Amino acid sequence: MPSPKRRYSGIERELIRALTLACETAKSEVVGFQWLTHDVDYEQFPQSLVVTWVFDTEANKARALASADKARMLALTLAAFDEVGISVSRIADHVAFSVERPARGKRGQGH
Repeated sequence: MPSPKRRYSGIERELIRALTLACETAKSEVVGFQWLTHDVDYEQFPQSLVVTWVFDTEANKARALASADKARMLALTLAAFDEVGISVSRIADHVAFSVERPARGKRGQGH
């Protein structure tokens, strides 16, 4: 029997493609949004799947979460899941928000 990771490799590729589209869309719409990532334990898929939206500053993250931008990011995440055929009961349980931390030795440099 193939490992869970191998069994889900096609879904993983499609999810990365769909989330990349969501990311590029959000970059042009949400002030301070930088990038997103996802984490999943395929032994507990899809319950363990979490998409993290990363902002440049705490202030921009707070502003986005207090505005319609939060609903937009949730909708983009749900659309990506739907496109790949991933069904979850509450999209908000699968989304997190964070702030980019500067790498050591790169203070003051832009990314």
